[in-house]
Amino acid sequence: MSGKVAGMKVIDLRSDTITLPTDEMRRAMYEAEVGDDVHREDPTINRLEELAARVMGKESALFTTSGTMSNLLGVLTNTRPGDEIIVGSEAHMLWYEVGGASTLGGVIIRTVPNDEGGRLAPADVEKTIRPENIHFPRTTLLCLENTHNRCGGAVLTGEYTEEISGLAHKRGLLVHLDGARIFNAAVALGVRAEELVAPVDTVSFCLSKGLSAPVGSLFCGTVEAAERARKWRKMLGGGMRQAGIIAAAGIVAIEKMVDRLAEDHANAKRFAAGLAQIPGFSVSPEKVQTNIVNFEFPQKVGDFVVKIGERGVKFLSRGGRSVRAVTNRMVSAEDIEEALKRINRLVKEAR
Repeated sequence: MSGKVAGMKVIDLRSDTITLPTDEMRRAMYEAEVGDDVHREDPTINRLEELAARVMGKESALFTTSGTMSNLLGVLTNTRPGDEIIVGSEAHMLWYEVGGASTLGGVIIRTVPNDEGGRLAPADVEKTIRPENIHFPRTTLLCLENTHNRCGGAVLTGEYTEEISGLAHKRGLLVHLDGARIFNAAVALGVRAEELVAPVDTVSFCLSKGLSAPVGSLFCGTVEAAERARKWRKMLGGGMRQAGIIAAAGIVAIEKMVDRLAEDHANAKRFAAGLAQIPGFSVSPEKVQTNIVNFEFPQKVGDFVVKIGERGVKFLSRGGRSVRAVTNRMVSAEDIEEALKRINRLVKEAR
């Protein structure tokens, strides 16, 4: 990330949402052909939605303002008020989406423990699904996440997703996948994204994280699901007009920015390995699969996030001594080495 603190370059590892659009995206935005999307007359949005549906292997797609909106649409289109949904105990939908599923969808949220790989144990899901009973709400939706944010960017394999989705479908549930960073998962596994989402009914993915577009997300599913989502999107205030200006960057993101995610993964592994060499830090380099590194800093450092921030390296606190680092296009391999040097200096001074 650009900028300086006391003459030092700022190295921003808070999130991949801080990525700036590329020059090609800016040109595409400037040149975008636009129209009124509520009337389905924006040709650039139409192109983006067709592209998104194709790369996800789904019938249809809908452009939204954010991953939070797309996930909310996943609930609203697949449930009715009074239903019950199952999510992981560490799910982004549970922790960071302001309770929209319950507040706006009127659904009850039941949690199943996530393991450190972001998975839900099939046996736990099975026993959480309500049987038919006049006293019980209907369990109608299972929500998954790939990659898994709070579980350190962990990847769900296609085989696992097929297994857990098959269980849900057998019991009459639909499956929504929060695939905000699904392309990170695909790159990490060396497969196409559509292979990872084939078993689920609806999926969302973000353009504005590692893919570097300035804004936007896609909700994908059947034509019927996308049409229901379009109506809900309008109700939520998400009906956009000449939004092809931002959709143009999304097209570039999907077509040009996926393969380079491997660089972010390599930098995350490099950062974790370097951090493991600094006394007092707790980190597991072997568990880093994509672009997220969770770690704990030594007690003696004090308020690590604040102190290292004063030295031009930005992280997000996860509470207590737990910290998250997210590599992204704005951070080079040289920046990672520099960040490690600054952290090492801070630790030595705290001794």
